[in-house]
Amino acid sequence: MNQATSTREFEAIMAMVAACPEGIGVSGLHEMLVARLGGINRRTLQRRLARLVQDGRLTGEGRSVARVYKSRAPAPPAVAASRVAGPGGAYELYVPVSKEGAEIRDMIRQPLTQRSPVGYSRELLERYEPGVTQYLPDAIRLQLHEIGRTPAAGQSAGVYANSIKDRLLVDLSWASSRLEGNTYTRREAQCLIESGTAAGGKDILEVQMILNHKAAVEMLLDNVGEGGFDVLTFRNLHAVLSQNLLCDDAAAGRLRRRPLEIAGTVFQPLAMPQFIENGFRLLLDKANAISDPFEQAFFLMVQIPYLQPFVDINKRVSRLGANIPLLRHNLCPLSFLDVPELAYTEGTLGVYELRRIELLRDVFVWACERSCQNYLAAAETPPTPDPLKIRYRQELAAAVQTLVRKKMPPTKPNIWRVAGEAVPGRDRDAFARLLTEAMAHLDEGRLALYRLGQQEYGEWLAAIGRRS
Repeated sequence: MNQATSTREFEAIMAMVAACPEGIGVSGLHEMLVARLGGINRRTLQRRLARLVQDGRLTGEGRSVARVYKSRAPAPPAVAASRVAGPGGAYELYVPVSKEGAEIRDMIRQPLTQRSPVGYSRELLERYEPGVTQYLPDAIRLQLHEIGRTPAAGQSAGVYANSIKDRLLVDLSWASSRLEGNTYTRREAQCLIESGTAAGGKDILEVQMILNHKAAVEMLLDNVGEGGFDVLTFRNLHAVLSQNLLCDDAAAGRLRRRPLEIAGTVFQPLAMPQFIENGFRLLLDKANAISDPFEQAFFLMVQIPYLQPFVDINKRVSRLGANIPLLRHNLCPLSFLDVPELAYTEGTLGVYELRRIELLRDVFVWACERSCQNYLAAAETPPTPDPLKIRYRQELAAAVQTLVRKKMPPTKPNIWRVAGEAVPGRDRDAFARLLTEAMAHLDEGRLALYRLGQQEYGEWLAAIGRRS
C-alpha cells in the first residue's frame, strides 16, 4: 500500500472518530470508512487504530467488542485540511479524499488541451429518483445526523440558527465569499458586517460580495419556516447575492437567457432558455421530494452549479441554498469555514466535466464535519461578554425603563427612537439590537436587571395588551 493511501486512511479515521464525541467502535467505524473510502480491510483498520493510540492521537476505552475510540482533543490536527501537491507542484490545502475522489482530482488536473469538451447532460438530473437514488450513502448520512444534531432538535424551524445568528452571519458570509476569491480576513468581514467598517485597500466589489451574503443569510433566517424549494425563493436568493455585482442589473434574480462560458473548464452549460427553465423547475421538484436534509443539501450543491440557471453566482446560490434544509431541521448549518478553495473548485469541475460527484461529496462531508465541530466547540465554551453590553449597561437599563414606564410597546420604531436618544452615533444600530433582545426576554424574573418594579411592569403589560 502506498504512502498516499495510508495517509488518506489515517486522516479519514481521525476525522470520523472526532465526529463521534462519545466514542465509536471498530464495527461502526469500519462501516463509515467503507462508505467514504470505498473499502478498507478490517485488520488494516485495527492496525491503524492501534498506531493512532500508540502515537497519542486517539484513546481506546474498553476491551474486545466493547472497545471504543475517542479523540484526545476536540479538534485534532488530522481533521484539518492536509497539504497536497497542487496542479503547479506547489503544496496546497486539501481535504481527505476517497479513492474515487482522488481519481477525479487527477483527471481534472490534466491540461485543458487534454480534456475533451463536454456539454450539459440532462440525464444526471433525470436519473436521480428521490427516495431511491442516494448521493450520500446511509452510513455517511447517519454520521452527519449524529454530529449535526443540536439542542434545538424537534423545535420550530430555525430556532438553532437564530440562536447563533450573529456568528453565522459572519462565518457564512466570509467563508462563502472566500471561495470566490474574496481577500477579506474573517476579522475584517466581522467589522464590515457588525459596524459597516470596510477594510482599507480592498476592492469595493469585495465589500459588496460580503454584504450581499449577509443580506442573503438574513433572508433565509427570516423565511426559514415558509415555502419550499420553489423558483421564486431561489430567484430572490440570487437577486440578493448578485446585487451590484452583475454587468446587467436586470439579470439579478432572472433565469439565464443567453449562452454562457465558464473559464478554466471544457464544460459548456446548457444554452436554450426554455430548457434552462424546465430543468430548474425539475431540479427543485426533485429537491422537494428528498426526505433527508443532508441529501437535499448536497443534491443542490451538485445540480445548481451544473445547470447554471443564472448568468453568474450559481455556486453561491447553491451554497446558501444547501443551508435551507439544515436550518429548517435545526441541524448545524454549513458555514464552509476552512474549506480549501482548490478542493471545492476541483470537486465542482468533476461534476461539470465528468458528471461524477465523489470528489465534491468528499468536500461536502468534510465541510459538514468541520462546521459542526466549530459550532459544537463554541457551544461548550462559555460566551465572551459582549463589550457593548458592558459599555452601555446603564444606558440599556435606562432605555428599558423608558419603554416600560412610558408604556410603549417594543415596536421597531419605538426601539429605534429610544435607542437613538440613548446612544447617538455609530453604535446606535448595535444598541438597538441589544434593546430589542432585552425587551424580548423581559419577564418577572429579570426586572432587577433594569431596576423595575413588579407594579410598573404589570401596568406596562396591561397597556400593551400582553400577558405575563
